Amino acid sequence: MPPLENDKYYHIYNRGNNREDLFRFADDYNYFLRLYEKYLNPVADTYAWVLMKNHFHLLIRIKAEEEIGVYLPLSTVDSVKFQTTGGNNLTESEGPVRVIRKDLSESEGPDRVINNNTINSLRPVSPAINSDRSEDSVRLKPDPTRHFAHLFNAYARYYNLKYKRTGTLFERPFKRIEVTSEDYLKRLVVYIHTNPVHHGFTENHYDYLWSSYQSILSSKSAKLQYQVVIDWFDDIENLKAMHQMKIDNELLTEILLE
Repeated sequence: MPPLENDKYYHIYNRGNNREDLFRFADDYNYFLRLYEKYLNPVADTYAWVLMKNHFHLLIRIKAEEEIGVYLPLSTVDSVKFQTTGGNNLTESEGPVRVIRKDLSESEGPDRVINNNTINSLRPVSPAINSDRSEDSVRLKPDPTRHFAHLFNAYARYYNLKYKRTGTLFERPFKRIEVTSEDYLKRLVVYIHTNPVHHGFTENHYDYLWSSYQSILSSKSAKLQYQVVIDWFDDIENLKAMHQMKIDNELLTEILLE
């Protein structure tokens, strides 16, 4: 699978290994969403999502490099620590590097200059991280694909501990399809929200709890790009009408999870 690229839209989807369930109770769905906010919101904008018993679909845009900022290495290559603006850190997911986000002001670009004391305090950086280093500056580019891996690893540890299971929980690698047209974006929004009906989890997409549909209609989610989605459909009424129509899945048949 190719790596995720900055400033591109993607349909991300995956399912349980051997079609095993990923979510059993409401706590599981909620825990996954909390991890999603923690690990993916710093690197991606979300436009639509749905979680079902054994698989999920997401429509996201990987943020441009200047929207994400740069990372500074802290210490060893044993785990990941990612400091966000609000002070939350990502300590639940073990990974190949330990990093911290350094937010940039408008006057500071991705090549932020770090003083010599900071440089001297830095320990070796994992070669897995894309970095440009010089005598008096450090630039570390976050890897969005790795953020997804941390999300899946963190949730798998929670799930395996809770349900006393072992082994891989998600299929690998997770699937990603680049979305390159607005027509495809709109079809995908409808497809994602009506997918629980397609798989028989509910009779009506608007009654299903674990999707972004109601959040878009209520315009309450600060973490969801709901206004952008509404604008794709011109207005809320047209968005609702399009969801009531039987969409042509011809453009999506190659990625259906049957």
